[in-house]
Amino acid sequence: MSKKIMTKNTDKQAIDNLADNFNGYAALLRKIKQRVLVAQQRAIYAANEEMLRMYWDVGEMLQQSQDADGWGKKTLQRLAVDLKNDYSEIKGFTVRNMQYMVQSITNHWTTRYLQEAIKLDDYGKHGALANNFTEPLPVPEANDVKSMLKDPYIFDMLTFTEQYNERDVEIGLVKHVEKFLVEMGAGFAFMGRQYHIEVSGDDYYIDILMYNAFLHCYLVIELKDTEFMPEYIGKLNFYCSAVDDILCREGDNRTIGLLLCKSKDRIKAEYALRDIQKPIGISDYELGQALPKDFRGSLPTIEEIEKELESNRE
Repeated sequence: MSKKIMTKNTDKQAIDNLADNFNGYAALLRKIKQRVLVAQQRAIYAANEEMLRMYWDVGEMLQQSQDADGWGKKTLQRLAVDLKNDYSEIKGFTVRNMQYMVQSITNHWTTRYLQEAIKLDDYGKHGALANNFTEPLPVPEANDVKSMLKDPYIFDMLTFTEQYNERDVEIGLVKHVEKFLVEMGAGFAFMGRQYHIEVSGDDYYIDILMYNAFLHCYLVIELKDTEFMPEYIGKLNFYCSAVDDILCREGDNRTIGLLLCKSKDRIKAEYALRDIQKPIGISDYELGQALPKDFRGSLPTIEEIEKELESNRE
């Protein structure tokens, strides 16, 4: 074999070795980077978990102190300033955030409830509704309202086996008002169903009226048992204007309208909201799944279950 051929073979071997080494190194680097990424993610999860525990504990301290001493919002404002001075790197101690910390406590949200909320992507639904909030409201208030409302709302406490209408849904929500308030979110108070207002001598009835203690505003809810139709917005806009003039007092912010429909076409919803001066959101709602008639007929009645439990005790 000539020297020239041997040199060529040697060069080829060196190139192959270099390629193998490069591929091996690239694979090694990729594996190490993946492991570092996993460690970073776990550290973030651990930090988030500890931060959540801290918020929960602080909320409990605030609630216990409030029950004992009866302090008000000024105490939270003072705490916000002092904590910001001592822990400038932590951004969570605002007055609003501390109010939210107390709500983990006051709403009695159990670990199981929070796990269910995570599974149903409750956080991801907030702010997802079609709305025009940024036009009629200042940016901070618009963001607060948007983050408070969601799409869709899950009213799984309600099931209907036959045809139903919005009045049936209203009655059902009132019967389950505690669960309804939990689904609506923190700070909401139920003001009434078919809430009566009088405008220019005529009577009108709002499907559901609520008030949010943190946003300091009324929420007018109109329920529809159909998909969204543009003409629904006019009526809701009318109700918001009436509530602003008739019910709002000094310190109240502008009334918010919320239209709840079975479904909506988002483009139609956005067109309908364009140029509307009142802050209005449009969201879907979902009901619980009813049992089939045949299956329901095979289930024991409440009386039969109670009788069975009584016999077991004996």
